[in-house]
Amino acid sequence: MTSPLAVAITGGIGAGKSETLASFARHGAAVVSSDQIVHELLRQDAVKDAIVARFGHGVVGPDGFLDRGAIASVVFTDPESLAFLESLLHPLVSAEYLRWRKALGDLENAPRVCVTEVPLLYEAGSEENFDKVVVITAPADVRRERSQVATDEREQRLLPEEEKVARADYVFENAGSLQELDRFVASVMEELTR
Repeated sequence: MTSPLAVAITGGIGAGKSETLASFARHGAAVVSSDQIVHELLRQDAVKDAIVARFGHGVVGPDGFLDRGAIASVVFTDPESLAFLESLLHPLVSAEYLRWRKALGDLENAPRVCVTEVPLLYEAGSEENFDKVVVITAPADVRRERSQVATDEREQRLLPEEEKVARADYVFENAGSLQELDRFVASVMEELTR
């Protein structure tokens, strides 16, 4: 049994990371999103207890689960709160996708490629967990159009796009059609599975 080749997708807000992940899935890769992992982690009692202990019960929704919007409104205006949340979640997210990848490798018909969407790949120092990195970029106006969150203030604390591009194995400027993105992913998959 062999471990699948591990690929990370990263890039700025609204660049098209989720569409890229979906395209990798269409081309036969096993895929998981860090955001999906975070969503599951926030439902765990230990994580909920740690977050409520730090931020109070105002971050718990009427359904008894953590309210991601309420958490976001706290952490994105307070760097210390954001640092706390990231220090809590990043190691758990890494452990979870490493566990997922190991489980894939244990399958009888393991996929040849597994892809994880990791928005804060470089910022969290997680690139060493991957064999290849794909950076998705797009012009600022296109990203603002696509995103429902304010990109400028959130991205000020992130590694500059130029540095991400310089460190990546594959780069795609996602300013065109989904077909163009799909062709790029197909070519990457072809190269990775040769």
